[in-house]
Amino acid sequence: MPEKLETMQQIVLTIVNPLGLHARAASKFVDCAKHFESTITLATDGNEVDGKSIMKLLLLGAPVGTQVTLRVVGADEECAFRTACELINAGFGELED
Repeated sequence: MPEKLETMQQIVLTIVNPLGLHARAASKFVDCAKHFESTITLATDGNEVDGKSIMKLLLLGAPVGTQVTLRVVGADEECAFRTACELINAGFGELED
């Protein structure tokens, strides 16, 4: 049986919540990412960090309007990718209704 090739989901998203990727938003992202086996990273300006590390996410320095590249690879990547995209696009739950 042929071996399954590893794939990767990738997309460029814009940080839309007013405070950007600050401590609370980073914490929500890490809490989300830790539920998945897949490797989840965020990158901006050539700096790619582990999406399961709050300190590394904070060091990205991503204010509102920043474009970040989300990359997900692993066994549960489809679900992880969809969930992470939804969280970022929803402004980490911090947008006014």
